Amino acid sequence: MKTIQKVSVCGLGKLGACIAATFAERGFEVLGVDIDPEKVRKINEGLPPVEEPLLAETIKAGKARLRATTDHREAVETDASFFIPPSPSLPDGSFSNEYLLKAMAPIAGAVKQKGKRGHLFVCSSTTTPGAVDQVLIPMLEREIGGVCGRDFGFCYNPEFIALGNVVRGLLEPDMVLIGESDPESGSALEQAYKKYNRNTPRIARMSIISAELTKISVNSYITMKISFTNQLRMVADRFPKADIHTILEAIGSDSRIGQKYLRAGLSYGGPCFPRDNRLLAYAARQVGLDAPLAEASDKVNQQANQDLFQKVQNLAKKDETIAVLGLSYKPDTYITEEAAGLYLAQQLKRHGFRVVVHDYGARPDNAPSVHEFEHLDDPAVLEKRSDVKLAVICCPWPQYRNVKFAPGTKVLTPWKL
Repeated sequence: MKTIQKVSVCGLGKLGACIAATFAERGFEVLGVDIDPEKVRKINEGLPPVEEPLLAETIKAGKARLRATTDHREAVETDASFFIPPSPSLPDGSFSNEYLLKAMAPIAGAVKQKGKRGHLFVCSSTTTPGAVDQVLIPMLEREIGGVCGRDFGFCYNPEFIALGNVVRGLLEPDMVLIGESDPESGSALEQAYKKYNRNTPRIARMSIISAELTKISVNSYITMKISFTNQLRMVADRFPKADIHTILEAIGSDSRIGQKYLRAGLSYGGPCFPRDNRLLAYAARQVGLDAPLAEASDKVNQQANQDLFQKVQNLAKKDETIAVLGLSYKPDTYITEEAAGLYLAQQLKRHGFRVVVHDYGARPDNAPSVHEFEHLDDPAVLEKRSDVKLAVICCPWPQYRNVKFAPGTKVLTPWKL
């Protein structure tokens, strides 16, 4: 059986940089590949190219085994190439293959030029179900002039991580998902993960299409659970003596349900949950079916945003200043994509309210969406801001527990802070 000792990681963004760093820290020889020379420079200088907790320390620990380049052809000297470029959503809910094709094609060309057999292509970006078998592998076979499973291998190997906890999530996952083109490729990747992981997760090996469906189904199930809690919260809000927190604590005590993600809050956001849920609905339509649960989760998520906006409108007048605290979609990250706080701030501003914002992660220098608003560098100033009549905590950063407000400022949050 072939073994994986040297890996190349193509795409040094929020996830790719962490994958490269953790592989090096765990003893593999790692080549990072990216078209951005600044990211390459930072990796080669032992610096993190993106913001993520523990990334700097992990790069430092594996620095002797980690280097980066802008030349994709160098990846042919490694045993396996991991691809983590963006896979943007398209209007119909499917994911674009454009960046994956652009990343894989030059390495396939280098494999052909060198006459190499057995190179393993590993896709860690989420793909539309069927894209690997129908688009990516056929392209590789054309470029290499060989047959997948014989002349080269392919594995679909998406990660289940949360921004703000990527390093630990990679090294100590609940499950490693491997969709394999052939048993030898799957076995090689499985053995690599047994060396890589600090824990002993279940390694789930299956066909590539099964793995593509598994990836989006996990996130769709989680979003369904979050939407259920938001649906119940909106119902409970209409009953004066109902306490959503005690209700959910009781429900979560049932072992069939559990406490995870059963927490009153706001809409789900970020780069994965909303997109993966919509992708499952798209996949169902492609085979002539509806996915009403996935569609309902998305609908309730939108209702939760609208409900929050309406609630805030009822608590404030147009000439009053509103502080929106927490623009990132979750604590410990600066990502504001589809976040409840960003949605609220934008809607308030568009309806004529004066808005000031703060987040412990998202700042004007790393989150362009923040530039739209008056930004507070330190929420401590709210103790003296008598013009702020309402403060809305949209992301449950624990630091907000200690923020003090001026007399007369109303504070609204669904989170149990």
